[in-house]
Amino acid sequence: MAQILVVDDSQTMREIVCSFLKQNGFDVAQANDGRDGLRQLAFDPAIKLVVSDINMPNMDGLTMAEKIRTELGNAAVRIVMLTTEDNAEMRERGKAIGVTGWIVKPFRGEAVLGPFRKLCGL
Repeated sequence: MAQILVVDDSQTMREIVCSFLKQNGFDVAQANDGRDGLRQLAFDPAIKLVVSDINMPNMDGLTMAEKIRTELGNAAVRIVMLTTEDNAEMRERGKAIGVTGWIVKPFRGEAVLGPFRKLCGL
């Protein structure tokens, strides 16, 4: 059972983020797009945090976040966007959906450890 679900269509990015989180004591699962992420979240109630890219094939990260809140009815899981997008309009859309945080790539692992632990209830 994972604490964090990392969703990114870039295998390299998923491996970087997952490896760093595992090295720092998190249980991590990964998904290759929003559709896969939604499916995994539906089957793993232990996930407390979703870290997702926005621009992905099949289902983008903001659509996935919206479906987490509406279709899955999951208001408890925290959602953080890890993306190259730093657009105020996208951030507002994310906030309206229930996105908890926004991190602009590149991923700086040390900077997220404290906040991720807090979001996971550790």
